[in-house]
This record gives sequence, structure tokens and C-alpha cells, in this order.
Amino acid sequence: MAQSNTNFTTILPVLDGKNWNRWSIQMKAIMGFQEIMEIVEDGYPDLTTEPTEQQRAIYKENKRRYCKAMCLIHQCVDEAHFEKIAATKNSQEAWGILEKCNKGAEQLKKVRLSTMRRQYELMQMESQERVAQYFNRIITHTNAMKACGELISDQNIVEKFLRTLSPCFDHIVVAIEEYKKLKEIRVEELQGSLEAHEQRLIERNSEKSSEQALQAQVFKRGSYNSRFGARNREKEEITILDT
Repeated sequence: MAQSNTNFTTILPVLDGKNWNRWSIQMKAIMGFQEIMEIVEDGYPDLTTEPTEQQRAIYKENKRRYCKAMCLIHQCVDEAHFEKIAATKNSQEAWGILEKCNKGAEQLKKVRLSTMRRQYELMQMESQERVAQYFNRIITHTNAMKACGELISDQNIVEKFLRTLSPCFDHIVVAIEEYKKLKEIRVEELQGSLEAHEQRLIERNSEKSSEQALQAQVFKRGSYNSRFGARNREKEEITILDT
């Protein structure tokens, strides 16, 4: 746990070789809050030959912040990354090494992103899939893409949903596209509307199934009565003939 003078507490992220993009964003936010990010990015100047008291005080404060930055970085890397930066002289050098040694992971991330883009374009709502299930599948996939650096707007996701829903939603999609501005529709709002429509479809299909089952029972009873009546008539005719 990291804690500042303002009692801000957070769980520290750990760089493991697979999460550089996310880790660096989180670390920049944490170090920015701790007011040490500029030390990591720019370092700090050495003392002049004859420093003034003010320069000594500034140098002492910068050195304290440097030690704080190094301590934070050391806590936020796994063992393999710690060995790579253990001999560095300052936090600026340590950050540079971490950034360089994770470039390979970034290249791999680009390849993964390219694959996920193709998968995203091919995604369609399956025939037996519920609206909530499809939304979860799309959102999970787009979140994975965002983690790899992809920028996906809510409008893009809304248009993707409307393009790839099951045919039974065609009329509601047309209504949404005609009467609502797609730029103003939020993903959550669209999901709620589609789930409400889906529930109505389920209820109607259930009522129709009940009616069909009732009609089938009536038909069976009618058929049975017809056959029973026919048999009785046949018996009566046979009795008459015998007499």
C-alpha cells in the first residue's frame, strides 16, 4: 500500500512484463499525486561549486523526492524487472530502462490488437443469445482492445450493436436510427431499451405458445370425439344390420 501525507491510500500496481501500458499510466497518476513525476522524467540538477543556502535546500528536497521515486518504482516491479534497474543511479535512468525493455511487449500488444480488431468486426449476435449476454461479450472485447491502446468511442460501440443484432430486432433498430441521434445514445441506454423490447418479445412468444398448446388440446379432443362418435355410429349400423 502507498500512503501520502493527505492519507491517500492505493494498491500499488506491479510491472510483470505484460502490462506496461496500463502500469505506466497508473504509475504516472500515482507519482503525479506524490509530486515526484517531474523528477522521474527530467531528473534534477547537481549542486554548483559554491551553492547558496537556498540551492542547498532545493537540492536536499529534490534528493528526497528522488529517493521517494526510486522507492516507489522498486516496490512496483517484479523480481525480473528489479534486477534490471537495481544498479541504476537515478529514477530517470530506471524509468528509461523499464520503458525500453518493455517495447517488445508493446509490439506483441500491437499484434494482439490487430487480431482483436478483426474479431470485433466479425462479431454478431447469435440466434439464442440474450441482449445482456451480447452486450457483455462486446463490452469485454472492447475493454481488452482499449487495454491495448485502441480508442473506441461509445458511438462506435452503439453502431456496432445496432448493425449486428438478431433480425427480430430490425424494426426497433430502424425506429432508433430514425427517431434518435446516435451520437447522443449511451451504451447503457441502448442496452436498457433493447432488453425491454426483448422481454416483450419473450412474453408474446410465451402467450402464443400457450395459445397454440391450448388449440392443440382442443383439436385433439375434437378428433377424439369425432373418432368416438364414428365408432358408435358404426356399432349402431352393425346392430341394425344384424337384426
